[in-house]
Amino acid sequence: MPTARKLGKRADQRRAMLRGMVTLLLDKGRIETTLARAKELKRVAEKMITVGKKNTLAAKRAAFAYITKEEVVKKLFDQLAPSFEGRNGGYTRILKLGPRRGDGAEMAIIELISYVPKDKSKKDKEQKGDKNEKKTKKTKKETKETKAKEDVGRDDPGAPPTDTSATTDAPEAPPAEA
Repeated sequence: MPTARKLGKRADQRRAMLRGMVTLLLDKGRIETTLARAKELKRVAEKMITVGKKNTLAAKRAAFAYITKEEVVKKLFDQLAPSFEGRNGGYTRILKLGPRRGDGAEMAIIELISYVPKDKSKKDKEQKGDKNEKKTKKTKKETKETKAKEDVGRDDPGAPPTDTSATTDAPEAPPAEA
């Protein structure tokens, strides 16, 4: 029967580390760690999601006993567990990254299956921003055409345009000397 990895720590330190990592994984959806820790974390995180799927008072108490933040427990029961309702396991994936530069430890990313990277949402926003920029370019072009039409009717094209539509009661300030 396979036993749990010791990860070079005493039992109490190992348990505290895994509690913190499970809390962080369920909160953020994705973390980067060593491969051995990721494999051990996968076992514990999937058990917590299975507990969340039960949605009973006893399950909530069990989750509160292990997960260190109340907001994360609420997120587990309200968002994560219902999204995994149709799955019978395999809630996380491990992606290998390669050796760490300092000590050569094998690094990995562990993430929830339903995780959507924030980079994609930023790219979507930037693409929407690009569409908005195109619209502003059109309006700038229209503005240039409008100014050109106004310049045709004036005597001095270099002079600032006179705006007759906006009248104010305030007296005009004298021009600043250069």
